[in-house]
Amino acid sequence: MESKAILRHARITPRKARRVVDLIRGKRAADALISLRFMPYRGARHVEKLLKSAMANAENKSNQVDIDKLKVKTVQVDNGPYMKRMEPRAMGRANVIKKRSCHITIILAEE
Repeated sequence: MESKAILRHARITPRKARRVVDLIRGKRAADALISLRFMPYRGARHVEKLLKSAMANAENKSNQVDIDKLKVKTVQVDNGPYMKRMEPRAMGRANVIKKRSCHITIILAEE
């Protein structure tokens, strides 16, 4: 039995989110929650909330699922849309600042 949770338009760059996601890939869900709780990265808050959502989805989807046996099967971070902002520079020029976002997907499966 698989359960899935998706966070779309997360206001964190994909590179910073991947740094967190790579540390929990393949772990048991309970162990991943504990390690996310004590990570100093801001992206860990987004991923922790998403992991809790995926665990709740598994529990609500089927009553036979044992939460202790859930394992992080797949975690994926994709690019989201950019917010483009202009920064004035010298002599009437402008720089474009890209404020990046990402989509995070977690799939849990029983061992």
